[in-house]
Amino acid sequence: MNVELRQVHDSDLPVFYRQMNDPESLRMAAFTPKEPADRDAFDAHWAKIRSSDAVVRTVLADGDVVGNAAVYGVPGEREVTYWVDRAYWGKGIATAALRALVTEVPERPLYARAASDNAGSLRVLEKCGFRTVATASGYANARGAEIEETVLLLEG
Repeated sequence: MNVELRQVHDSDLPVFYRQMNDPESLRMAAFTPKEPADRDAFDAHWAKIRSSDAVVRTVLADGDVVGNAAVYGVPGEREVTYWVDRAYWGKGIATAALRALVTEVPERPLYARAASDNAGSLRVLEKCGFRTVATASGYANARGAEIEETVLLLEG
């Protein structure tokens, strides 16, 4: 499968919105918007990040929009995030997309966070060179509870 990143197009947003409202994906991601089905909040969020200094990309697999990936935050504390449609989990797409993103954004350090029970996401991050540096707890909207999260770091 050919995985590529490109600039986000307006036509990608309905796909992202649909992906972000898959109940199983939300549960796995855990740290999600409070009301993922609130389309106005979704649109406002995407307008804000697309006009910021974040590096935001659409993930394509064989030409199909399958998710998004981004680097955001203040220098020295920038974080990566990514979302891949559940239909494409386990195919190496998230790993390929994140590798491409961290190659495109050579700035270091980069941080990442994942629910500590999200083994798939933790594997993706580790394959891309991130290492665990801490654990923390935070309120996970998608689970309605405080859960443990793993904090990871990618150094130069």
